[in-house]
This record gives sequence, structure tokens and C-alpha cells, in this order.
Amino acid sequence: MTNSDRFGAKTTFETSAGTYTAYRLGALKDKGIGHVDKLPYSIKILLESCLRNFDDHVVTEEHVKALAGYDARDVGEQEIPFNPGRVVLQDFTGVPAVVDLAALRSAMERMGGDVSQVNPLARVDLVIDHSVQVDAFGSAKAIAINAEREFARNQERYEFLKWGQQAFDNFSVVPPETGIVHQVNLEYLADGVLTQEQNGEKVAYPDSLVGTDSHTTMINGLGVMGWGVGGIEAEACMLGQPIYMLIPEVVGFKLTGSLAEGATATDLVLTVTEILRKQGVVGKFVEFYGPGLDELSLSDRATIANMAPEYGATMGFFPVDEKTLEYMELTGRDAETIERVKAYTQFNGLWRNDDAGVVYSQDVSLDLGEVQPSLAGPKRPQDRILLSDMKGEFNLALEKTFGKEPGKTPAVETTFQDETFDLEEGAVVIAAITSCTNTSNPKVMMAAGLLAKKANELGIKAKPWVKTSLAPGSRVVTDYYEKAGVQEHLEAVGFYTVGYGCTTCIGNSGPLPDAIRDSIVKGDLVAASVLSGNRNFEGRISPHTRANYLASPPLVVAYALAGNVNIDIYNDPIAQDRDGNDVYLKDIWPSNQEVDEAIAHAVSKEQFTRQYANVFEGPEAWKTLEAPTGKVYSWSEDSTYIQEPPFFVDMPEDAPAITSITGARVLAKLGQSITTDHISPAGAIAVDSPAGRYLLARGIERGMFNSFGSRRGNDQVMTRGTFGNIRIRNQIAPGTEGGYTTYFGPDETPAGPFDGLNYESDVDPKHGEVCFIYDAAVKYQKHGIPLVVLAGNDYGMGSSRDWAAKGTFLLGVRAVIAESYERIHRSNLIGMGVLPLQFESGQSHESLGLTGEESFDIELSDDLKPLSTVSVKATHPETGATTSFNAKVRIDTPVEVDYYRNGGILHMVLRRLFKGQ
Repeated sequence: MTNSDRFGAKTTFETSAGTYTAYRLGALKDKGIGHVDKLPYSIKILLESCLRNFDDHVVTEEHVKALAGYDARDVGEQEIPFNPGRVVLQDFTGVPAVVDLAALRSAMERMGGDVSQVNPLARVDLVIDHSVQVDAFGSAKAIAINAEREFARNQERYEFLKWGQQAFDNFSVVPPETGIVHQVNLEYLADGVLTQEQNGEKVAYPDSLVGTDSHTTMINGLGVMGWGVGGIEAEACMLGQPIYMLIPEVVGFKLTGSLAEGATATDLVLTVTEILRKQGVVGKFVEFYGPGLDELSLSDRATIANMAPEYGATMGFFPVDEKTLEYMELTGRDAETIERVKAYTQFNGLWRNDDAGVVYSQDVSLDLGEVQPSLAGPKRPQDRILLSDMKGEFNLALEKTFGKEPGKTPAVETTFQDETFDLEEGAVVIAAITSCTNTSNPKVMMAAGLLAKKANELGIKAKPWVKTSLAPGSRVVTDYYEKAGVQEHLEAVGFYTVGYGCTTCIGNSGPLPDAIRDSIVKGDLVAASVLSGNRNFEGRISPHTRANYLASPPLVVAYALAGNVNIDIYNDPIAQDRDGNDVYLKDIWPSNQEVDEAIAHAVSKEQFTRQYANVFEGPEAWKTLEAPTGKVYSWSEDSTYIQEPPFFVDMPEDAPAITSITGARVLAKLGQSITTDHISPAGAIAVDSPAGRYLLARGIERGMFNSFGSRRGNDQVMTRGTFGNIRIRNQIAPGTEGGYTTYFGPDETPAGPFDGLNYESDVDPKHGEVCFIYDAAVKYQKHGIPLVVLAGNDYGMGSSRDWAAKGTFLLGVRAVIAESYERIHRSNLIGMGVLPLQFESGQSHESLGLTGEESFDIELSDDLKPLSTVSVKATHPETGATTSFNAKVRIDTPVEVDYYRNGGILHMVLRRLFKGQ
């Protein structure tokens, strides 16, 4: 921590538990430095970090003064280091992070260094929540069946994580069947104010973190600073490296009024997402204030904070106030912790005060009373649809998005579980109560339970073609459902608990019943999913639901009862009761008063303290799991889950110079809004794909393929799946959908070893042939030909998926040229040594007439500067015609230049650890 108190900020404050040391922001004001009182709360937290860690080397006087004198209206491009207090992982992204740490230890051992140097210095908590899949549903046995299959599929991964738990210090694992990472963080892991022993003193400082999941921002609702980063950045942070970032603009979002009857926190966050996407907040902080905050519960705030990635912000922050303390009390935090949070935040100017006169970079406002029931879809979370407009919007999407003429696709007669029915366009075939966005919020969860109760009392159930699922974000939800008496009603209408994890929201919806799937395919139907999640990107939820809609938990139940999104749910009956009478949504929708009364009766502190008392123990299957031991992992060539990645194998001790990229060919030419799901899918592995071929060749049966997300510890699988989303469209392979490209390299195949990563393919594409992207990339590497990717706006939007960058690198891509980037993916590309370039304003690969057949030369030198401009020349190999243009280097900070020069952030850290820096 700090080596110098140059600013005289070090002081103490008292609580009933004793004396704490802290770094007082007001000391800067006393010295005439900056205007601390007017700073956004989030900037104050960054400033405190710099004050506390000031050493005049990593953290300099310039950093402190830049933050203290923050000009919200003219922020500039000042880089600062930020040292978060802890790191939170989920298992999809956490397994590869631990794999990389294990690989670093193996590399350190090969280099003759001290392997114990590779160890988390910050507290790291990993929550296993992304692995449970909805194989079984609609019965009381579903949860046990899904848990059994989860352990069967993921035993190698879980053994590896148990190894990591004993091998590394400061590393804990929350076992499966416990809850969703962000809900567990909100309800249990977060302290609000952290403490650390330093030279015999207890130093207090704001709780802060980074996480390997985009929705880490959920914790912002508790007044804790945190956001999602790539696993690569998180690993560097674990190893003591600060997060380097440009001082952000902070958008002030004023909330007034209160939610109207029938409007939920889900409707609110979809409205906020729409507003802020239009405002343009990518790379910015959003800070909420105003009297409307007093009308929102802490869980409502967490719902809004959770979806910061969907509205594009780095985070959506809510300062600490009385609602924060009330929530901490409800969720079982001890009195000492709560007192410390209040005393510290009030002492250091971090307690919410709407009259402080904070100045923001931009100002936005919303009257909560204007929020109306909404959904979002069919492909993006920012595309909000008023519930009243849903029928018309779906038919518009049929025509404009899916190329279908509304009302012209005939229904398909289907028989399933002894019932015969017509499956129609717009059929809801997946209805899932899922995702920490909503499962952490008792109001919307209880509303779903009460709606189910009213429906069940009328004899209404979900339609037989709907795959229903309930995935509570923690066991506390089951506790209060049972106490409120609604669990039995949810089950009666079809919503049985399927597991405690992300399930459908992450793409683990499981297969549709064969009869339903076959009818969708036979009739070319645009089937729908409705889920209480935060992501509905193409190909994510299910390969057989082209229309995917985000909605509140009660609306998920309502659409399961209706069975189709192509209805006017306000004015059309959604079902008939047991006597044949029409039932409308208004007949079963619970009032706000009913919801509040049920919560007051059913939700208690004791539920949280009981469920989290033994949070690290896990189920019996976890307790009895045998894991390897030792400080260096013993890699097995036979494992299809855990392999040593090639990143650090034969790595030279010194970083090479930055040189030009010459003769590069285009691997993919892509359109707008390409997500990390497009680049590195998390869902099912197709049997006829390169990854499927790899698994089959190793004796893995199709039913045990599991998902790409679960196999992120194996670079062989993940590289084969890169750019393999079933919905991606590569413009240089016209007429295809999926991971295809046209190979433009030489026909012959070089013999013997080659200067690459030695991936192999059993396919040998010829010049001009359409093939899988992986197969083309392997042959390009054998010829020593570097690759580039061309793309449009918002490249890499969506989940913080480090494999989207790792796989890109391992395929041999050395540069991406896009119109704009989403924050985390741009950073991840640099973290893997891939150069992100940006077309100049108004230019694109379309406007420049680039066909993707060209050979690219990119001029670079070892004195590369952040945000500089470089020259790019594209030459058509047959005609010799050239197109030259300038592109901005989206390496934004000096330290990112070091990452790029080293071939990645972890390469730089390893070299420094080995040399004792």
C-alpha cells in the first residue's frame, strides 16, 4: 500500500470496534488542491485509491491532482492506476483464469524462477454458477437430475478448481448449487468498506473489485465500485498489477417520482437501458441520484446497476445511504461491518448527499412514474418494446428482421407428452425465470410467485409446448417462496426449480424436446423465448429460438400461460380457466400492495444468515470430490477440459520489438454490433463443427460435449470454436451462416513444422474454397500468413469474454480493424497482443470498397504511441489495385503499449516476476 503521505491525508476515525486508519479526501481541500466536495462519488473512490497507494512511482502526484481537480465538462485523456480491493470470478471465465495462473507457474518453473511468485495478492472469490444446464424441467426431480449431470460433465473442471483452492493463497471457491455470482456478491461477499492490516494499523478503504463477468456492476447498487474486465486483466490484477484506465466522464442520472402500479424494476431498467444507449455512455461511469432513489429498494438499484453493460457504461453507481445499511442488515451483515460502512462513508464524503452540488459530464433524468411495462428484443437488450405494442412489434420483426410475411406461415401439428396441438409462429417454447438481474430482487420474484398463485387457483397452466424453468439466484429465494406459500403454485403452473445458477441467461437452456424442435425446423417457425435475463443476443438462448425477449419474472410466467408472443396481452385473453371462461392479464396480475405485504411476511434476515452460514461447504458431491495437490499443476494430455495453453511456452525472457504487419489476409469481414457471443460462443458444440470433430476423435460422445463455456480450460476446443456462432455471417463467405470463411491462401500445404502454434486440421482447403474459419486459419498459419478481421460499430459488445480475444490470437489474427469497439473487448485484444485499429470517422470497410480479398500491410514501429494514427495499405492480389487509408491505434494508454509489445499483459507480468521487478 502507500509508501508516502505527501498530502497529509492519513488520519484515523473511531467506531465501537476501535480505531481505523483512513486516507481523508478533505485533506486535499485543506491544501487547496482540487474541489473534492463537488466530485462525483465514483471519482472520489478512484481518488482515495490513489491517495492510499501513493508512492510517487506507480501512483504519482500528477495522478492525485488530476483526480482532485477533475473537470467533468472537459475530462481530457489522463491515465490513472486503480488498485481494486478484490477480484470476483465465475466459473466460465474463472476456470481459464486459474488455468492461466497454473500455466504461469509452469512457465516460471521452466524458466528456473520461484513459482510462489505467481500467486493472488488480492482477495479472489470464485463462484461456480455457470455450469448447470436445464436438461430436465417441469418436475420435482429436475433439480436433482440437472445437478447430477452438471457434476458428471464438469468433474475435471471442478477437480481443477479444488486444486487451485489449495495451491493458491487468497483464493476461495463457492461450490455449485449455491447461487449466481453477482447475487452471492451482493448478498454476502461484499463488505462495503474493506480493512487491511498494515504496520500494526487497521486501514479502512472503500470496497472495490473487478470481476470476470460483465454484470459485476450489480454490486454498484450497494455503493461498491466494480465492473467487469476480461479474465486477462483480472489475472494481472490478482498478481498485483493495477488497472490502468483513462479518467472517465461521469453521467449524472437524476431519478424523480415513483413507479406506477404494474411497473417493475425490470421495466425500469429496460427504460434506463434504452435512454442511455441513445445518450451514448460507452466507456463512461453513470451515477444515479435524486429523490427517486428514496422510492427504490436496494434490490431495485442493483437491478439497474446490473445492466450497465447493456446500456454501455463501465458501471452504474449508487452512493451509500440509509437504504444501503438497511439492506446490509437484512442480508445478515454483522453490526460492526454496518457501523464501519456508515462511519467511514460519512467521514470521507462518500455518503449520498443530493445537495452536494456534484457536477457531471452529462445530465440525464427520468420520472419513474413514466415507466411502463416493457420487454426488450428480439435480439438486443436495448431494443425496448412497450408491452402494449408487443403484438405489432413481433409482426414487424417477422417481416423486417426474419424475412417472413406475418400470418402466412402455417402452423405445424405437434404431439408431445400425449397432447396434440398446433405450433405456430411466435410460439413461446422457452419461458425462464433466470439471471441475477431479477432473481436478486424480491419484488419481481414475489410478483411472479403471486401471479402463478392466482393462475393456479383458476386452473391455468403453462402451454404444453413451453419449456419452463425457475433458477433462483440464491437459496434464499426458495426460502421466501416457501414461506410465502407460492412455491407450490409456481410448480403447479409449470415452474419447477431447475438449479441455482445462470442457466438460460448464459445459454444453458438445454435442448428443446425433440417433438418441439422438429416442428420448429419442419415449419421454419420463428419460435420465441421469454426470459428474465439481461442478454438475448443471436444464437445465445437456443439455436431454435430466433426471437428472444427479456421481461420481468411475472411477465415470463404470463407468456408461458399464453404460449405465444403474437398476442395483444393487454386486450386478448391469455388463457381459459377450468370453467372455460376467458382470463386476462389484469385478472392475475398482483398489485404492488400484495407484493409488498408478501415480502414483509416472507423475507427475513434469518434466511440470509442461515443460507450463507456454510457457503463454502457445498453439496456432498463437491465435498467428496478428489482433487490433485501441489503448487504446480500436473497437466494431462488426455483431458478434454483442462490443457496447458500455449501462450507462455518457449516465451523469450525479453519482449521483442514492435514491427509492421505485412501480407496479412482477411479471416472475417463482419457487419455491425458483432458481440463476443458471435466471436466466442458459450453454448452448444455442434457435432459437425471443428470443435465437435475434435471431441469425437477423443472418444467424447455427443451427449457429453457440454458447452463451449464449460470447456474454456481447453484452448484446443475454444480456438476451434472462435467465430463459430451459428448466427455469425462472414461477408467473405456469402450465403453462409455460422463459422465459415473463404480461404485466399496458396493451394499447397507446407510439409513439416511451421512457425505457429501447431494446431492441426484434417481439412485442407484450396484457394477460393469456403470452409470453416478454423480450418482456413490453420492453413494460413502453416504458410506464416498473418490475419486481420474487418468489422463495423460496437465490435465486441456483450459479455466480458476473454476467449473472444484469446481465440482470435490463437487463430493467427494480428489486427482487428473496426469502426468502434466495446470497452472490455478492446482491452482484451491488447491483453493478448492483438492490435485494435479503428477506421477514421465516416469510414468503414464498405465505404472504402474493401472486399476482403486484399492483402493488408500495416505500418508499425517500436515507438508506437497511444491513440496514434497508422497507415494501412490493402492490395488486391490479382489486379494489384491498392486502397490506402489511415486508422487510429486503439491502444489508449502508455501501459497498453507495454502490454502489446510484450505480446500480452500476462507475458509482461511473467517477465517482471521472473526478473524480480
